[in-house]
Amino acid sequence: MVSLQRTIRSFRRVGFREWWRQLQYIGDAKSGQFMGKDQFGNRYFENLNPEEEVPGRDRWVDFAQHDYNASQVPPEWHAWLSHIRKDPPPEDRVMQNLSPPWKAPWVENLTGTRGAFKTYNTTKAKYEAWEPKVTTRGGL
Repeated sequence: MVSLQRTIRSFRRVGFREWWRQLQYIGDAKSGQFMGKDQFGNRYFENLNPEEEVPGRDRWVDFAQHDYNASQVPPEWHAWLSHIRKDPPPEDRVMQNLSPPWKAPWVENLTGTRGAFKTYNTTKAKYEAWEPKVTTRGGL
């Protein structure tokens, strides 16, 4: 629950600039412990104080881009945000061992952008559209 006391406390902890940015982007002022950063530049936080945060909303992501969506969160961080994993990926030995060196880096969903996958046809069409042949008139 957002209260004036919690908002003022957060203002004192994070400073004016970060406090104002949070109010503009997420509509709430939060303060917590920095847990890590991913390859997109997203920052992840946690606040386990039950007096300040609603249970289940004690972990959050601060997106690096203004046009953000959920596909910008890699799977290992998603597991931590959803309380599937107890420790964040930089501290979780199991998650570090599961990531083989040949694994491709996580790429966000590019649907609706210029980078989206578009199919194209490589076969010849079964029919061709009729195009009239125009010739010049003689005489007049």
